[in-house]
Amino acid sequence: MTPEQAPPLSAQDRTAERPGGEEQVFRGTNQAGMRAQNERLVLTLLRQNGALAKSDIARMTGLSAQTVSVIMRALEGDGLLARGTPQRGRIGQPSIPMSLAADGAFFLGLKIGRRSADLTLIDFLGHIRATERRIYRYPTPGAVVDFVAEALPRLTVGLSSAALARIGGLGIAMPFQLWNWVQFIGAPQAEMDQWRHRDIAAELTALTGMPVFVQNDATAACGAELVFGTGDRPKDFLYFYFGYFIGGGLVLNGQLFTGRTGNAAGVGPMPVPGPDGRMRRLLTVASVSALAHAMEAAGQDSDQLWERHDHWDVDPAILSDWIDQAAEGLAWAVLSASTLMELEAVLIDGWIPQEVREAITLRTAAALHRLDLAGIDPPAIRQGSIGPDARALGAAAIPLAQRYLLDPHAATRET
Repeated sequence: MTPEQAPPLSAQDRTAERPGGEEQVFRGTNQAGMRAQNERLVLTLLRQNGALAKSDIARMTGLSAQTVSVIMRALEGDGLLARGTPQRGRIGQPSIPMSLAADGAFFLGLKIGRRSADLTLIDFLGHIRATERRIYRYPTPGAVVDFVAEALPRLTVGLSSAALARIGGLGIAMPFQLWNWVQFIGAPQAEMDQWRHRDIAAELTALTGMPVFVQNDATAACGAELVFGTGDRPKDFLYFYFGYFIGGGLVLNGQLFTGRTGNAAGVGPMPVPGPDGRMRRLLTVASVSALAHAMEAAGQDSDQLWERHDHWDVDPAILSDWIDQAAEGLAWAVLSASTLMELEAVLIDGWIPQEVREAITLRTAAALHRLDLAGIDPPAIRQGSIGPDARALGAAAIPLAQRYLLDPHAATRET
C-alpha cells in the first residue's frame, strides 16, 4: 500500500465505541476484501505500542496468524515496516519484532499563526526532518502561499526522488475566521478580509500537487498529542495550547472531538472572572499576547516572544504576574468544563519555554483546588508532551492519519 494507493477511511472502517465509556478494543476481520482496514489496524497498533511481533498483533486483534503474516509482508514490501532483531529463547522459530519504518512515508505540516508561519517535514515516525519559519506582523493568504513556494524546495532538497514520491500530503493548522481578530492583532481589516474569499487549501493543492487538509490550529496541536504523544494517554482530556491567543482541543473516549464546524473546544472566548469580579475572556489573560502587552506597557520589547520559545528574557515580576493570571483563568475554565464533562486530565502546552509551562501547570493545579469543587471530580492538571511544535506536527499528522491510521484524528476538509 503506497501513499497513492491508500483509500480514504470510510465510516465502516471505524471501530465503534463501546457503550458506557468502556475501553475501546481494536478488532480486525478475517473476511476477504478488508485488507485496507486491517493494514490500518496494524499500523495504528505499531504506532501506539512500538515494535510488535506477528504473534502479538494476532493476539491483540483477533486476526488469524495467516492473515497477520500476509498483512505484515505486504506492509514490509511497501517499505512501511522495518524488521527488528530476532528474539530467541522461546520454543519454535525466533520472534521478529516489526516496527514502523521512518522512511516509509513523509508528510508536510503548515502552521499558520497570527505572528508566524512554519512549514515542517516529518517522517513516518513523526520525527521532524526539516523546518522553515517566517515571522510577520500579521498573516495574509498571499504571504503564506509565497512562503510555501519559497520554503518547500529548501525543505525537500535532501530527499531522493523515491522519498519525494512518498510525501503523503500537506496538513494546514490555522486559526479559523482570522478576519474577526483584527482588533487584537492590529492588522488592516481589508487585508485580513482576504481570508474570507481565498481558498488557501485549493491554492496550495495547485502549488504542491498533493492533497491538502485544513484544521483549526489548536485542534491540530491536540491531534499531535494523540498521534505522537508520549506517556500514558488519558481517554478524556481537555487540551490548552498557548499561542498568540489560547486555543484548545477536546478528546472524548480516545477520539478528537471537533464539533459540527471543526471549532469545538475553542476555549479562548470562555468567560472567566477577573480580580475585580468582572467577567472577561480567557484569551485576554491566558495568551502569549497578554504577556506581550504587559511587556510593552512596561517599555520592554516583546518581539522575542515570537522569535524563540526556548528562552524568554522577561522581567521576573511581569512574567510571574502573567503566569498567576493565566493560571487563575485556566482554573476557572477547567472548573466550567468539568461541570459538563467527566475529564480525566487537562493538558497544557504551547509556544512557551519549558520552565514557564511547568510553572503554569503547577499554579493552575493549585488555583483549581482553591475553588469550590463540591460535586466535581477534578481532573489531573498535566503538561502536554509535544511542546512548541505541536501545531506544525499536528498539521502533518492529518494526512498521516487520513492515509494510514484506523481512526483519523479529526474531521478535515480535503481539496
